[in-house]
Amino acid sequence: MPEAGALRAVLAFPSTYSVGITSLGYQVVWATLARRADVDVRRLFTDQGDPPHGGSRSRGPALDLFGLSLSWELDGPVLLDLLEQQRIPIWAAERGDGDPIVFGGGPVLTANPEPLAPFFDAVLLGDGELLLPAFVDAVQEHRTAPRAERLRQLAQVPGVYVPSLYAPRYGSDGRLLGVEPAEAGIPATVAKQTWRGNTLSHSTVITPEAAWPSIHMVEVVRSCPELCRFCLASYLTLPFRTPSLDDGLIPAVEKGLSATQRLGLLGASVTQHPQFADLLAWLDQDRFEGTRVSVSSVRAATVTPELGRILAKRGSKSLTIAIESGSERMRQVVNKKLASEEIYAAARYAKEGGLTGLKLYGMVGLPTEEEADVEATAQLLLDLKKATPGLRLSLGVSTFVPKAHTPFQWQGVRPEAEKRLKLLAKRLKPKGIELRPESYGWSVIQALLSRSDRRLAPVIAAARGSHDSLGGWKKAYREVLEQAGTPAMSRSADTPPPAWDDVIHTTWQTERVLPWTHLQGALAPEVLAGHAASSLAGQVDQR
Repeated sequence: MPEAGALRAVLAFPSTYSVGITSLGYQVVWATLARRADVDVRRLFTDQGDPPHGGSRSRGPALDLFGLSLSWELDGPVLLDLLEQQRIPIWAAERGDGDPIVFGGGPVLTANPEPLAPFFDAVLLGDGELLLPAFVDAVQEHRTAPRAERLRQLAQVPGVYVPSLYAPRYGSDGRLLGVEPAEAGIPATVAKQTWRGNTLSHSTVITPEAAWPSIHMVEVVRSCPELCRFCLASYLTLPFRTPSLDDGLIPAVEKGLSATQRLGLLGASVTQHPQFADLLAWLDQDRFEGTRVSVSSVRAATVTPELGRILAKRGSKSLTIAIESGSERMRQVVNKKLASEEIYAAARYAKEGGLTGLKLYGMVGLPTEEEADVEATAQLLLDLKKATPGLRLSLGVSTFVPKAHTPFQWQGVRPEAEKRLKLLAKRLKPKGIELRPESYGWSVIQALLSRSDRRLAPVIAAARGSHDSLGGWKKAYREVLEQAGTPAMSRSADTPPPAWDDVIHTTWQTERVLPWTHLQGALAPEVLAGHAASSLAGQVDQR
């Protein structure tokens, strides 16, 4: 129970309860706060929330902290609705001493918080296991200080980025020249924080109301050793980490299975845990009869008949593998160390083990991709269907979107990707292969959000209420472009939003100052540029 005088906090998620409570990251942050006696935390979703804090001020409920977990770029406008619901000014610059500190975290904000920076007082970069307790300790220590002083003190906490204490500089052509401390004593750069403990995360809430009902989720690995050049999940969360089997995974699984018979093993490549085979053998015991086990994406080369057998025995229907492309050349370009023979073997082993489906994930619009590479993807699926009759195949395919802190961050979205999505549909759907394409148009908006700087914030604000349509985003951008420099825009931006085509489609020079240059990821930009150069030259990193 919270003690008297505890910090009053709200932890929000920009979606419904069923979606938000299925987010393992959100669960872990909430549990971390809820375990503290000096924090009284309430949850908030778009459709419901915990009972609000008691007490009131002229502005509304009394809060010390308002936090948001963000894992999807397109959810940004929902933050503003949640702030207004709590009667909190949406612009950080308009908050006073009586307003809460608005903070956020998650992969979107860790990668590039700049488009949303004017809405946040603090952004937590990296893993929350150490970062969140240090942040709350600093808030508690300086809670009676004036707001400006509280923010200065928070900026001294490793991994805590306070956007208002950093000022962007732009050239006469609108190009970003740098983001620098606005006053003395503020760190020039902020580094992502990395948890290196022996355990990772697992569910703290199990409910039938979740999008995955009554499931206990266990994080088996964090990051991925493959380092596909486009992959945010690999590069942003480096280094690759695995909890031990006896001290980490088994206790976490046992804890959840005392409350439910549904288990989800999560990670970018769960089968690359060095003891995954031992974990499977442990789950093969008779005492787990009736337990349903599902796994997230696995590396195709690690699929074995034993893996298929045990997962089928434990209620799984299908496996998910990421192939990126049916073209060996393209897989080499993106550093996907995967041979076509291994993809065929994965399908064969899945069927032999008793699974009925194989879900494959790929991309179009990757750097250097040609139409022949997309044809190769279609042909691979058609050949797989012939080679493993009776195995249900589906292909989820998206358009390449550049992500911060990855080797392909300098690349642009390729317009021909839209036509290539249609090509796959033409080739596969008539043959009975399920195709689940992501919208090219939404990929464009995602790129706008992933590569912009804080001049995009007025567009995000203007998109509210129509952010669920492509037309709404484009209209918001046009409106902000027309109003730039007028009194209506004075509180948020004096310059136009970043150029649409430059942000979305242009391949940038590696010397360019990026919106996130002042925020240190796991690898230095020079290392990322080296990875990009070697991949685009056709060299595969065998490490």
